[in-house]
Amino acid sequence: MLVIPKRMAELLSLSEGSMVKITAFKDRMIIEPIPDAVWLSIHGEKVTRITLEELEGESIERQKEYGE
Repeated sequence: MLVIPKRMAELLSLSEGSMVKITAFKDRMIIEPIPDAVWLSIHGEKVTRITLEELEGESIERQKEYGE
């Protein structure tokens, strides 16, 4: 488990369970948020179309991950 200071988490819009990418270097690390499907559907670059049914399916799958 990785604990990120509250203020930094707020600045990056991270919440408990958020996915992040960690890149380690010799003397430092970089933590980058990995946007989920819902965030991407609202804010991300539009490269394809998704139906509401597909989006709901993704939401259900993600909820199952958090429920386990």
